[in-house]
Amino acid sequence: MARMTLQLPRFSSVSAMLAVALVVVSVVTQIAGLTGVMVLVPSLVVGKFFLWQLVTYALVETSPMGIIFGALILWSIGGALEGVWSRNRFLRFCLGIVVAAALATVGLALVVPSLVAGGYAGGTVLTGALWVGYGLYMGRGQTNFWGIPVTGNVFALIGAGFVFLNAAFSGLSSVIPNAFALLFTFLFMRTNLKLPTNPWTRFRSWQLERDLKKRSAHLKSIDGGRNVGRGSDKYLQ
Repeated sequence: MARMTLQLPRFSSVSAMLAVALVVVSVVTQIAGLTGVMVLVPSLVVGKFFLWQLVTYALVETSPMGIIFGALILWSIGGALEGVWSRNRFLRFCLGIVVAAALATVGLALVVPSLVAGGYAGGTVLTGALWVGYGLYMGRGQTNFWGIPVTGNVFALIGAGFVFLNAAFSGLSSVIPNAFALLFTFLFMRTNLKLPTNPWTRFRSWQLERDLKKRSAHLKSIDGGRNVGRGSDKYLQ
């Protein structure tokens, strides 16, 4: 059974920058008392056109553990997805899921206000979407959850299970954006991506392509008339 190992991305990757942004924005928001401005407040989005909240809420966590685990998920799982997709596709996925979930939440608040809470710090919206997206990408391939080997589908179910547990203990209104994000993640993975039958093969192909590009940067052409030994490559060195 295929197995895909999470590898830490470079600090210049989108996933690493998102992890840093989550930490910085969350800390600054708490210290400066900007929670009401940065999190998603449907009434402010509609009434005062705080449209930036459709994006900024996903970079806000309100607890130290939430910040730490959120950054780790963005860096590791996000880095793995960015590696097998591409930087642009990964960024489109993150931005698209976050904004779509926020818009759906605001729309629901207009129709059924009693189901929607006053505000949402949505760090778990983004990290939950990445968690489930990674699991669906792996499908029947093998990965691990805290050292326990599981299939990608089970990994995705675990991510969805966290949302349902939060709903059970904190109420359905507390996880509305998360639920929408899971729905849109499932639709994205099933409609916009052609999932490979062997994700490990695709991942290794990406690694090989990356290594070949690095090696080709050190190659240089030489004059074909140069005195070189028999059997050697006359044009590359």
